[in-house]
Amino acid sequence: MNYEFLSYLVILLPLSSFIINGLFTRKFLGSSSIYAGYITICSIFLSFMISLILLFQIIINSEQFLFDPISWISISHLYISFGIILDNLTIVMMVVITSVSLLVQIYGLSYMHGDKSLTRYYTYMSLFTASMLGLVLSKNIVQLFVFWELVGVSSYMLIGFWMNRPSAANAAKKAFIMTRFGDFGFLFGILYLFSVNPAYLDINTLYNAVNNGEISNYSATIISAGLLVGAIGKSAQFPLHTWLPDAMEGPTSVSALIHSATMVTAGVFLIARFFPLFDISNIMIYVALIGAVTSVFAASMGLVADDIKKVLAYSTISQLGYMMFALGIGAYAPAIFHLFTHAFFKACLFLGAGSVHHASGTFNMKYMGGMRKVMPITYIAMMVSSLSLAGLFPLSGFWSKDEILAHAAHQENLLGYVVLILGLIAAFMTAFYMFRAIFLVFHGEWKGGGESEEKELVQNHQSVHPTIVKPHLEESPKFMIYPMIVLGILAIMIGFIVNPLIDLFIIEKHAFAHFITDNYEVFSGDKTKIYKAGGSPKFDLIIALISSIIAISGILLAYALYVMRKNISIQKNISQGIMYKILNNKYYLDYLYEDIIIRKLFYKKLSGFLRWFDENTDNINVQISSIVTRFSRSILFLQNGQTQVYVYGMFIGILVLFLLFYLRVG
Repeated sequence: MNYEFLSYLVILLPLSSFIINGLFTRKFLGSSSIYAGYITICSIFLSFMISLILLFQIIINSEQFLFDPISWISISHLYISFGIILDNLTIVMMVVITSVSLLVQIYGLSYMHGDKSLTRYYTYMSLFTASMLGLVLSKNIVQLFVFWELVGVSSYMLIGFWMNRPSAANAAKKAFIMTRFGDFGFLFGILYLFSVNPAYLDINTLYNAVNNGEISNYSATIISAGLLVGAIGKSAQFPLHTWLPDAMEGPTSVSALIHSATMVTAGVFLIARFFPLFDISNIMIYVALIGAVTSVFAASMGLVADDIKKVLAYSTISQLGYMMFALGIGAYAPAIFHLFTHAFFKACLFLGAGSVHHASGTFNMKYMGGMRKVMPITYIAMMVSSLSLAGLFPLSGFWSKDEILAHAAHQENLLGYVVLILGLIAAFMTAFYMFRAIFLVFHGEWKGGGESEEKELVQNHQSVHPTIVKPHLEESPKFMIYPMIVLGILAIMIGFIVNPLIDLFIIEKHAFAHFITDNYEVFSGDKTKIYKAGGSPKFDLIIALISSIIAISGILLAYALYVMRKNISIQKNISQGIMYKILNNKYYLDYLYEDIIIRKLFYKKLSGFLRWFDENTDNINVQISSIVTRFSRSILFLQNGQTQVYVYGMFIGILVLFLLFYLRVG
């Protein structure tokens, strides 16, 4: 079996659907052809099946593949190839990307039904999936950066898919620009790595160099710092997180793919891919602290958000923070395990949010309520996914999140205790805001949906967002329901099945942890490092109980406030308090970035300078010519025709030459 051909085919299939839909489907079948969806679904289904074949091959043979690269750039000492690295980390990411993308594309058949630009939607989704697959399969860092940028371009087009909406266009620009700041850091890291040794651009060569001690701590720190900045931008970590909540302007199916298996996980993958380099640097502590702070910071904003998609966006930022701080404390296997489980329950939650909007005509939870009666399947799917996100036993999120917390506790140092405490605080907040959303949407009485929201906005002379439409309370169509059912089942079972505490039929205990840390054994050769990276996890009952009690407390508090409606006066006081105002305004970071830094400092100062320059350019030219004229007139007396003046001039010139010669020799 030609595994190299199959690996390339995984990328080429969705790329071919991008080309077919972009060049032919739109031209011959129209801009709203459902066949564009069928073509995309078939291509990604084949990529998914090939990914499973390659996964089983790697598991059975316990081997990893480095395929002979195709020469790409060869200039002097610079040689860059286009190749494939098919290791355990790659194959896990491939299965996640193709499986989630497949379900999202099926969901889109109903969710995007009737959209006049359906062909363009599936064209962009094909490119998005192909770009992310290319990113995880890349054999060298330059190739990875190219696909990294393609992921960014694809997300820009999808976030701004409804380009006639100013809010969508602005959100797309914001996402593109904010992530560019991170990309500058990534590019700096690549250039510095090239300056150390051009051969290190190849990932496998870099692994060997790290293993052989050929890269100094200083160089590793500089390169890792650049890569970290890139990861912060792509994975929406503090302080470059502000683009992600606004990115909800795209179709909900796009949000599901961005938040679960593609763009925002790319930053976490980047650190995981170059984990051996980070491990010998001084940057790990910053990775841990940024991730831990972000997990709490984002969760706090989710406490007060009323838009269900923005609640989920903040939960994504928070959970990515979990993965980041896990990598920062060396918990390589738990971080990837959490990325794996998170993809399924987060995709289910976003698809559920789209299903709720389909029925209620709004994303604002204040205008929902009582929807479990008319949407029982959506309710159950979102309930189990929320429980998984909250980390309750025995759902998928419980196993992955608790491994991270246990790893932090076992550090037995200040950093470990700090991230553990912050992680537990984030766990409480996560449970509270997710079940606040569940109770507001599905419990209580129906509050009118989009119809009521539109009426209130019109009365207050406010604009009505295009997503606010007339509700029709019924369960979503089958193509929206089936993907949610599959993802809901995975949210329940996948965590324990792939990484069980005991031998489970043909699956050995801690199978996922052992599988993913095989990578680490290849590039470290150090069994103690493999142990520290989570290759031999032990279930910590105390940590599991503490985190479960904290999560249940958050759920009970949400139940008391939003179902039993106790302490309504407390709710009112909270909503009028200064902390609520700060959280509702997202800590005023958008105001700081957009109003103060961009508009008042950058635009105002720059425009002021350009205005001054424009107004004074002509005057400057006149002044320069005037100065030259006056100077020439002041030395005109030297040209008076008298020989003694010329002799004095020659004498002074000779003295100057001797002086310069003396200074140079001396």
